[in-house]
Amino acid sequence: MTEKTDNPAADIAWMRQLAEQGRDAPLLNGPILVAASLIFGTANMVQWAIQSGALDVDPMVQLWVWLGAGAVFAIALYLLIQRFNRKSGSGSYGNKAVGAAWSGLGFGIFVMWLSLMAVGFSSNDWTMMWAMPSVVATAYGSAWIVSGSISGRRWMTATGLVSYASAVLFGVLIGNPDIYLAFAGFMVLTALAPGLVLMRQETAVAA
Repeated sequence: MTEKTDNPAADIAWMRQLAEQGRDAPLLNGPILVAASLIFGTANMVQWAIQSGALDVDPMVQLWVWLGAGAVFAIALYLLIQRFNRKSGSGSYGNKAVGAAWSGLGFGIFVMWLSLMAVGFSSNDWTMMWAMPSVVATAYGSAWIVSGSISGRRWMTATGLVSYASAVLFGVLIGNPDIYLAFAGFMVLTALAPGLVLMRQETAVAA
């Protein structure tokens, strides 16, 4: 019988031990990170164009931009997960643990977005949506630091710290349309570039 622990440090140590048992299997979530960066980075660029006045459309178009981005990502995620499950090493402890961390991130961001949308529709005040970049950056920071702790990759921990610093920067930029340009850059640094690194490592191991 396995004893349950409420000690987070012990839980992370246990997850790291499991990851080390599958250390030879590369992490396979690179394509998902790349897809997220391209889809949501583009959505942020469109959001910036609308907020800055560069694109003259009804403000409610912004809602459809994010709904469309979410739908496209959901389809891409489904297809990538199917591909992920067919790859050698997908069942390794490392991939399962890191995958769980990022799945939790995704659901958390989605629920927070729904919560802020509910605030907007109920109060007709959408100013709280400006907080989403900070929320997402904080969630990314936590997921990267957990992933770094599990896998032993220090650059993931560093990426998590960059994410946390970005969350503070986004707080400074709240109310300024340039926050969406900054967030697009954030996606390049914390999703696109790391995703490409993971894909390259996966290819190197397979070669």
